[in-house]
Amino acid sequence: MTNTVFDKTPAGREEIATRRQHLATRLRTLLLLVDGKRNTAELMASVAGLGLDEKALVQLLEGGFIQPSADDDGRRAPIGPSAETLPAPETQPTAPPASPELAADAAHEKTDDATARATASGILREGENQLQALYGFFTETIRSAIGLRGYGMQLKVERASTVADFRALRQPYLTAVLKAKGPELEHSLRNRLDQLLSVGD
Repeated sequence: MTNTVFDKTPAGREEIATRRQHLATRLRTLLLLVDGKRNTAELMASVAGLGLDEKALVQLLEGGFIQPSADDDGRRAPIGPSAETLPAPETQPTAPPASPELAADAAHEKTDDATARATASGILREGENQLQALYGFFTETIRSAIGLRGYGMQLKVERASTVADFRALRQPYLTAVLKAKGPELEHSLRNRLDQLLSVGD
């Protein structure tokens, strides 16, 4: 890498202007000196008093702040440092994390698939999602099975906005049904409720 000439990338120029990445002072000094003209040996001579070596260039390179400059023939210099200057990797490289947009798309796709399967098996009605089904189930059965004693629970149903909220209501609801209507209806409603709660699992 001794003769490689580096230049700043757009990210490197932005860091010089904004300090957004909070580079260490010594690395920032080295980044300032990278100008697309001086080769590695010349750069290292310039920062010798700072105790920097080629590993500092590797850090800037891997951080996306610098890149090899085009040589006189218009070809790109070899990307990255030579194998001798690279420290042995301690761990296997991992794939970069998915962007939030991709993760959200995957989550929606998973939910849509679960809803389609539940609709096909008769757990959900056509055009109904899990939250709508849970809200309808609790509202209808609290009125018919528990009556006025279920008023406080119905208020909690109105505030529920996630499946976890409805899961938290499961046991109090089943206890109230058992007291009001007995074990037979409690067992029947428990099976139906558990089907609805497991749609996304």
